[in-house]
Amino acid sequence: MIPLIPALAFAAAIGSGLMAGLFFIFSVCIMQALSRLPAEQGIAAMNAINVVIQNPLFLSTFMGTALLGLALVVAAFIWGGNGSLLLAAGGIAYVAGVLIVTIIFNVPMNDALAAATSGQAATEIWQQHYLTDWVWWNHVRTISSIGALALFILGFARS
Repeated sequence: MIPLIPALAFAAAIGSGLMAGLFFIFSVCIMQALSRLPAEQGIAAMNAINVVIQNPLFLSTFMGTALLGLALVVAAFIWGGNGSLLLAAGGIAYVAGVLIVTIIFNVPMNDALAAATSGQAATEIWQQHYLTDWVWWNHVRTISSIGALALFILGFARS
């Protein structure tokens, strides 16, 4: 066994857990609360969140967990020890279900909401896309990060 693998798995589990908590709270609380506000207030709050969240601590956790996941996928092919397939599956779940979903779906919707200049255009994006599609893809990120967390823990336990 490569001695570094358990440390990578532990760190990936922590990162996935942090992301799972963040996405979970958006899925079960924040977006429901914002949807109850008048559209312009919900949009303003979400745009403010999208600016503030782009900070070094969040980005290092979000991207660092993806890098750890990729490292564990590579290590699974090199190491092939107990738990390696679970760790690789956790890495794939995080990268595909969190990182790629965020890049392909959530960020473009964030950008469209921020770029909407008229109240009507922003309200339409908010009500017809953001509160449905963005939230749905956030549910995917929630489930994926929880799944990655579980797989990292199980792989760690067997490594």
